[in-house]
Amino acid sequence: MADGCTEQEKAVAVLVENFYKYASKYSLGKNKISKSSFQKMLQQELNHMLTDTGNRKAADKLIRDLDTSHDGCISFDKYWTLIGGITSPIASLIHEQEQQSSS
Repeated sequence: MADGCTEQEKAVAVLVENFYKYASKYSLGKNKISKSSFQKMLQQELNHMLTDTGNRKAADKLIRDLDTSHDGCISFDKYWTLIGGITSPIASLIHEQEQQSSS
């Protein structure tokens, strides 16, 4: 990535790079990651965000739901959907905390 990237561009690049870092360990084909590799990635890369039992349960359910073909793999597109599903409740929590701080 170019040095002049914004913080958001860097964040997107990290998300993409992490997917392929974990997917390449168990190459299952282009743009796919095994569910077990995906869970390892979540544990290692999002551990602090998933320490809340509710967040972890939501992530586990999303993983199960994303494997619609029941082949034990998650495509990059579905990974991106999962990232949105994980971050949405976190964004709400951050927003609530900010509102409480400003009150």
